[in-house]
Amino acid sequence: MLKIQENLSNVKEEIINFATSVKRDPANIALLAVSKTKPAGAVLEAYQAGQRLFGESYAQEAAEKIQEIRSQGIRDIEWHFIGPVQANKTRIIAEHFDVVESLDRARIAKRLNDQRPPLMPDLRVLIQVNISREPQKSGIAFEELPDLLDFIDSSCPRLQVAGLMGIAENVRDKSEILPQFQALKDAFDDLCRKGRPLTVLSMGMSDDMAEAIAAGSTEVRIGTAIFGARQYHV
Repeated sequence: MLKIQENLSNVKEEIINFATSVKRDPANIALLAVSKTKPAGAVLEAYQAGQRLFGESYAQEAAEKIQEIRSQGIRDIEWHFIGPVQANKTRIIAEHFDVVESLDRARIAKRLNDQRPPLMPDLRVLIQVNISREPQKSGIAFEELPDLLDFIDSSCPRLQVAGLMGIAENVRDKSEILPQFQALKDAFDDLCRKGRPLTVLSMGMSDDMAEAIAAGSTEVRIGTAIFGARQYHV
């Protein structure tokens, strides 16, 4: 318990320091604790230390974890799905998550919309943009963003577009990724100017948090620095 609590405190302090250095209000930057591959017990430790936003990438594993935690009466966690969304996993995601950060296809949007349970609130989604333009990365091209947004507007009434998400290129020289983050911030600002009520710009992980905050990120996704190395099942 103390280790995760200490790690959370350290990460929050880093966010404050980075934000202050670029004259931003740290209160406007949310921390998403990436708990994928971690047991429910680790999530509960972070929860007891005050954390409320958690990110998962494996739908079935996450659903079991979410059910276990909710069975204990804990219902004020906001669960974010942050991995690539497979078509055969959309029902699990639609039934268990509050936010999907990695939406990048109209077909997936329609499945999530149609499979959202009637008694649950509308599913909040972020559009993932391939800001590094790497072919192996998920996300749509900037040029495809208007068409996907138009499709969601016209065909997905159970989805609420809350913002944009991007993953920068993994390079040693972090100055190289600033233009990638800035391009996503520019797209975000442009959509806001056009009247879209976007609130979330999800950019930045452990290695590039400072650059993302400098570019205007409103949410950073941090896993290892909070929970330790990921545990993959063989």
